[in-house]
Amino acid sequence: MKSGADMDKKFQNKINIELPPEQAEGTYSNLAIITHSPAEFIIDFTRVVPGVPKAKVLSRIITTPQHAKMLLRALEDNIKRYESRFGEIKLEGGQPNIHFGFTNNDKPENEPIN
Repeated sequence: MKSGADMDKKFQNKINIELPPEQAEGTYSNLAIITHSPAEFIIDFTRVVPGVPKAKVLSRIITTPQHAKMLLRALEDNIKRYESRFGEIKLEGGQPNIHFGFTNNDKPENEPIN
């Protein structure tokens, strides 16, 4: 079985990925809300600023459950490589705070997102 890195190289050799200048700068996000239905995962990226009670969605990614799982594995692999090079990533208080930052929205499946 091929590793994620091998598959990434295979795709990079066959797919020409263009990064337009307006996208190359990126968008900072410190909050992601994740919801799902039987057919897709929806990840809304936003930025929470202290003292500002409202945040708007900066980017929404809609993907299949299979691609969501592939993303999870790719993130896990990259975090392991990062930590082997730079040291362990510390979470505040030693435990992840699942109610702030990157969260799983507890909406029932199939409920629309506004």
